[in-house]
Amino acid sequence: MTQDELKALVGQAALQYVVPGEIVGVGTGSTVNKFIEALASIKDRIPGAVSSSVASTEKLRAIGVRVFDSNEVESLSVYIDGADEIDHRGFMIKGGGAALTREKIVAAQSRRFVCIADESKLVDALGKFPVPVEVIPMAAQRIARQFAAMGGSAKLRLKDGAPLVTDNGQQILDVGGLSIRDPLAFENDVNQWPGVVTVGVFAHQKAAVCLLGTASGVKTLVF
Repeated sequence: MTQDELKALVGQAALQYVVPGEIVGVGTGSTVNKFIEALASIKDRIPGAVSSSVASTEKLRAIGVRVFDSNEVESLSVYIDGADEIDHRGFMIKGGGAALTREKIVAAQSRRFVCIADESKLVDALGKFPVPVEVIPMAAQRIARQFAAMGGSAKLRLKDGAPLVTDNGQQILDVGGLSIRDPLAFENDVNQWPGVVTVGVFAHQKAAVCLLGTASGVKTLVF
């Protein structure tokens, strides 16, 4: 089974966590795109969605789902999103699609985070995938030096040869060379650095459930 087929499999499986009559939180990325495609089949059962990115908002509207501003919604029953890495406790690295800040905001609004991923994303320790960190541009090099002091290597994410600009008008550092054994402490620490908007370690907003696409079908992990 191809990676694309695994993504479609977990995207379809995630429909069972969508609560009829309630607004659903929707993340960003290639696996979530498969969920959005599947959501078209039950769109009449929900009032709409809160989206974590401009790209997902456009895709949701294209299938006829109303997109609410997060400020219009007090809370969400479920948030469905992918991960770049997830460990056996439900802690994740997210932000490969550059939407980590909005993803964390919508996750914090939600009572349950359902992660959809293929089995290659399950790891024993976070950090092999470079950790995305959204930063205010004037602080980027100082923050890169702080990561270097802890053994990491931070690179400014580029797009078409220029610094990538997020939906929030900021930049992203991708930090390699880390092994994150205590995700909560790491998230707490880095979030305090002046100039950091959000670090892409999701420990406070960890997954409650992970639907993992495997060659033998969808494996459900509950944390």
